[in-house]
Amino acid sequence: MNISSEQLRLYAITDRKWCIDDTLEDQISAALSGGVTILQLREKNMNDEDFLSAAIAVKKITSRFNVPLIINDNVDVAIKCDADGIHVGQNDADVNEIRKCWGNDKIIGVSARTVEAAVYAEKCGADYLGVGAMFATSTKTDTAHVSFETLKKICSAVKIPVVAIGGITESNMTQLEKSKAAGIAVVSAIFAAGNLDEIKVASCKLRKKSEDLFANYKR
Repeated sequence: MNISSEQLRLYAITDRKWCIDDTLEDQISAALSGGVTILQLREKNMNDEDFLSAAIAVKKITSRFNVPLIINDNVDVAIKCDADGIHVGQNDADVNEIRKCWGNDKIIGVSARTVEAAVYAEKCGADYLGVGAMFATSTKTDTAHVSFETLKKICSAVKIPVVAIGGITESNMTQLEKSKAAGIAVVSAIFAAGNLDEIKVASCKLRKKSEDLFANYKR
């Protein structure tokens, strides 16, 4: 396992639709300043060349803060920018194949919505799981809802850390306290907060609350 529960307390996922007055790089810097512990660069609408350029720029920022950079669903970009890891959907890529071409010292995260899928991902070599959507979310409207009981069952069924994702906010995250998740993954709760100062404050509040709720769960 290449990642700890502590590194997954506050998992931020980027979304350029919130870049109105500030650049994504500046928003990321503000979020990391506020306490984000791991960052996923998600670029669904970029070609590989532009995605790689963005990843190289973001890697410089995450390295400065000593925070792992995860690339969403693009193995080539992840390898070329020397990211710390990659996150893939259950059906997007084979974890074993990623390990073969990238080695054992990189982080691989996998999305899972069932106990069976979670156990299989762990068996294949995943380092952590992203489970959700826990609540309604505008970021991925096609994502099926996962119940709190299913989240708990997944956390109990695997030995690798689990991150809850999907519509999580400062106000509703308390509902996840007894799930045995390692932390939360958020998009709009950070990047839709407003200007850079507001993004930093939102990150700080989420980090503090996440530490309070999930600090007892270590793997």
